[in-house]
Amino acid sequence: MAGWSIHKGKAVSLPQANVDTDQLIPARFMSVPRAEGYGPYLLHDVRRDDAGALRLDFPLNAYPEANVIISRRNFGSGSSREAAVYALVDAGIRALIAPSFGDIFAANAVNNGLLPARVDEAVCKALEAVLETGPNDIRIDIEARTFTLGSISAVFALDDSWATKLINGWDDIDLTYNHGAAIAAFKNIRSQTAPWAWPAMAE
Repeated sequence: MAGWSIHKGKAVSLPQANVDTDQLIPARFMSVPRAEGYGPYLLHDVRRDDAGALRLDFPLNAYPEANVIISRRNFGSGSSREAAVYALVDAGIRALIAPSFGDIFAANAVNNGLLPARVDEAVCKALEAVLETGPNDIRIDIEARTFTLGSISAVFALDDSWATKLINGWDDIDLTYNHGAAIAAFKNIRSQTAPWAWPAMAE
């Protein structure tokens, strides 16, 4: 997975709270092989009408070039399905900006290169106002924890370890490997100071 620190793209508003993982990808599509791509199933049931046709008034249908979503609180709540993140990533979404996220969803997002940027409710409302007429250019800087959209420049919250993972394109295993030298040193010291804690080696 390629890491990134600066993203320049188009942001679109999805002004809805509690967008859960079952909305992001309905369970009936999760048997599809990942190799086929989950992008077409992103928000499937809210993007389409009863006949299955795309609703042109839905933001992601009206503006398919958008790759950053501005939403409201509790984005990604619900079940822990990682497929919800796959659907966003496969649809070309690089970042989400909202006041809060489902905990497991946010961790899954970071492990797949998708930024979950937390901002105040007031910032989200201001961004929505800018995006009322359609998408706008956005520039995101993970290292600085800042973004600029139209005339608005703001900071976002992101854990340091998550920033490291996104910038380097790491998942949890890669992050652990990065501490390999320290882990080896601890193991060496521990084996000498507490030999009783180690299993006997078979001869």
